Amino acid sequence: MTHDLLLALVAFAFISSIAPGPNNLMLMASGANFGFRRTVPHMLGIGIGFTVMVILVGAGLIGIFDAVPVTHQVLKVVSILYLLWLAWKIAHAAPPADRSETAGRPMTFLQAAAFQWVNPKAWTMALTAIAVYAPDRSLWAILLVGLTFGLVNLPSVSTWTVLGQQLRRFLTSPARLRVFNWTMAALLVASLLPVVYH
Repeated sequence: MTHDLLLALVAFAFISSIAPGPNNLMLMASGANFGFRRTVPHMLGIGIGFTVMVILVGAGLIGIFDAVPVTHQVLKVVSILYLLWLAWKIAHAAPPADRSETAGRPMTFLQAAAFQWVNPKAWTMALTAIAVYAPDRSLWAILLVGLTFGLVNLPSVSTWTVLGQQLRRFLTSPARLRVFNWTMAALLVASLLPVVYH
């Protein structure tokens, strides 16, 4: 990979990682509802989970969509249903004071890593990154794309968690927190529109 192509990859990784999408909206909601420290496993799950996803997509999973096109449609339907369920959970999150120990948990590392596999934005990013920046599908190019995303992704997603944590100061009343959670849920549903109409 040339120096110019690597810089282009870093720019693509940064822009696509920092842009609003399901992961970032859920991190902002988690930062507001649970704080930064409790959201760290969620952030690490996204960063490491997506890196693994990019590498596995490059190592051969991209061929499944070519060989069996219906798998793309199945993934799309499952993704939409799961994101709608997550939006419902965010909208109905209880204020911190009302939460029991079991009702108030942020997403775990494994849940966040697994979520990448039903996140339409993550699939789009992974497929585009491999197609554009590792077209020869060499192991070195695939690993470089995956590791670039791994290095760029964590600071990007952390920004959204910090933003949510800062908003927490303004969400001290249950009514404001409820409005915030419903807004985050609506934005999460809105992030599905490009998937539904694509």
